[in-house]
Amino acid sequence: MSRKLLTLSLATTLMGGTAHADTPQVAVDIAPVHSLVARVMDGVGKPDLIVQPGASPHEYSLRPSEAAALQNADLVFWIGQDLTPWLTQTIETLAPDAAVTALLETDGTIELEFREGALFGAHDHNDHGTEDDQEDHAEEGHKAEDHDNHTKDGHEDHAKKEAGHDEHREDEASHEGHDHGAHDPHAWLSPKNAMTWLNVIAGQLSAADPENAGAYFANATAGRTEIEALIGEITATLDPVRDGQFIVFHDAYQYFELDFDFPASGAISISDASDPSPARIAEIQNRIAEQGIDCVLAEPQFNASLVATVLDGTEAKTGILDPLGSDLEPGPALYPQLIRNLSTALAGCM
Repeated sequence: MSRKLLTLSLATTLMGGTAHADTPQVAVDIAPVHSLVARVMDGVGKPDLIVQPGASPHEYSLRPSEAAALQNADLVFWIGQDLTPWLTQTIETLAPDAAVTALLETDGTIELEFREGALFGAHDHNDHGTEDDQEDHAEEGHKAEDHDNHTKDGHEDHAKKEAGHDEHREDEASHEGHDHGAHDPHAWLSPKNAMTWLNVIAGQLSAADPENAGAYFANATAGRTEIEALIGEITATLDPVRDGQFIVFHDAYQYFELDFDFPASGAISISDASDPSPARIAEIQNRIAEQGIDCVLAEPQFNASLVATVLDGTEAKTGILDPLGSDLEPGPALYPQLIRNLSTALAGCM
């Protein structure tokens, strides 16, 4: 009897080990994308997170455990080199045989170009319209939007360029030094993109692990339903404060602004990796004074003194936006809570 029990125990152990070995090893760049992958893998496996919460994805030194996660990965999901250019060579070196998915490049993803200058028109995103319009708009390089911004905003961009060439060059230099691509990489802040990506993630996982395809696609469907409900919740949160105007710390939120038709009036910094010039700060201060901006939003890990400088002499309130969910526990619940926190912080500041 004891021999039979030993044999059964050994067989169970081997079967359990085989099932684990068959589950794809998955590495993901940032916590919001990791959350979407974790939602699709729920009940099957857990992905590894490469850039830890609280760290900037733009510049990051891998820990040995994170390098090992890439080395062992069967699949890699990341936003793409527009967000983490340093990770391109790292993936090629450590995960040469992995199936790599750059989500910013996948079909159906809404892509937006970087906005130029410190000030944004009040209706910068209104021309995007439907998702089809958004995709056409991205493909055409936002030419129509650029024209509309000049006319609707009283040629502020033109005046800025005439009066502030040096500031513009400084922003361009920091932008180029930051090695961004053509598109704004903060695309995870669009819940509509997140819904698209859930299906992309399920498809890639199913190709690598056909036995669990049903679970992956069921989880993706459930995740899409959850995000649809979240969009309704966020819309209801923002509706009472839609007459308000706000300034953000750096220009990372236009995907969120577009999805919820709630445009920012400007950004203190073009990037979270560079300080704004005095001319840019002066532009923001003038916009706050002239238009009675209600709120200036900081970010938890960046220069709070810049926000204090901008607020000096104004009656605008301040709040905190966190585009990465740095204080949230990584996992399936992080993404919806991240989007929810953006809306409550914005509404609360108004």
